[in-house]
Amino acid sequence: MTVDAAGRSHRDAPVLRFDPTRDEFAALLDGEPRYRLDQAWTGLHERGDETDDLTNLPKALRARIDAELPLGLSPEEESVSDNGETVKWLWRLHDGHHIETVLMHYEDRTTVCVSSQAGCAMACGFCATGQSGFDRHLSVGEIVEQVVRARRTSAPRRVSNIVFMGMGEPFANYDRTWAAVERINHDLGIGARHITISTVGVVPGIDRLAREDLPVNLAVSLHSANDEDRNALVPINQRYPLAMLEESCARYLDAKNRRLSFEWALIDGVNDRASDADELAILARRLRAHINLIPLNPTPGYLTRGTPMDRVHEFRDRLTSMGANATVRRTRGTDIDAACGQLRASRQLVDPPRRR
Repeated sequence: MTVDAAGRSHRDAPVLRFDPTRDEFAALLDGEPRYRLDQAWTGLHERGDETDDLTNLPKALRARIDAELPLGLSPEEESVSDNGETVKWLWRLHDGHHIETVLMHYEDRTTVCVSSQAGCAMACGFCATGQSGFDRHLSVGEIVEQVVRARRTSAPRRVSNIVFMGMGEPFANYDRTWAAVERINHDLGIGARHITISTVGVVPGIDRLAREDLPVNLAVSLHSANDEDRNALVPINQRYPLAMLEESCARYLDAKNRRLSFEWALIDGVNDRASDADELAILARRLRAHINLIPLNPTPGYLTRGTPMDRVHEFRDRLTSMGANATVRRTRGTDIDAACGQLRASRQLVDPPRRR
């Protein structure tokens, strides 16, 4: 069994609507006039139309697209919070696995948080997705479709930012993630500087990103700035310890001259001590990194609570007093399990057996 560039198994996975490149889409429409390709591609990708909305196409062609290029995401649950400013979807994939996508409106932007894998193999204990384990990689089309479907819901408000901070480790699915980034940029029209890829510290992925043409942003889910604690919180640190990670981040900065971000989920009594702030501030200053402090959302399998908000602000103030740039990220959608993996975990869904 082989797997193509979109991450599809030729034996058992359908070709989904947003899997094909424009050239592959043209091949599927072989025999149709050239302008039909332009009409269909523009409607599906630039406007995010349903096939029924493509009224400039003949009904027979719309039916053909539906039959040959089915959608990959079936909505199992949609939750709305924050007076409509946060929307979260639990999607069922064609093989029965589940992923999540979040749409977040802010005063100055609208952001879609997408998943790159069903489940995750990184095993970070405080993360609901990490607790669930790894199911499979997403195809290019399954990633891109999350943006298209969220953008349709967002209208008339324009989606301006994309963050790969949903389920999965993007650099563990690098080829499909990067192909999706290119499609989101070229075909959906989202600027590269408004796309952020988050990693727990997969050094080869950071090094590859530094060599790519598009100037996307990098965020590192750090959570600890010493190896002993980080080994426990983020097990991949045992393979790529902090010294190696720092060197890789420095190479990225030299190549891209883009701002690096550190994500830090504050866990009560675990990584919110004064010594943690001191270690973080020193590392962040060396890399000119911006720090996003995130009060930990509760997850069913991790009993330790997040740091209370008064101490979150004390932690931030200590960082800034040491010359580090830090902000507290507003927690969104707690009442709808909006943190990555929470909705699936809270519903206790039984997914198909994992692939070996």
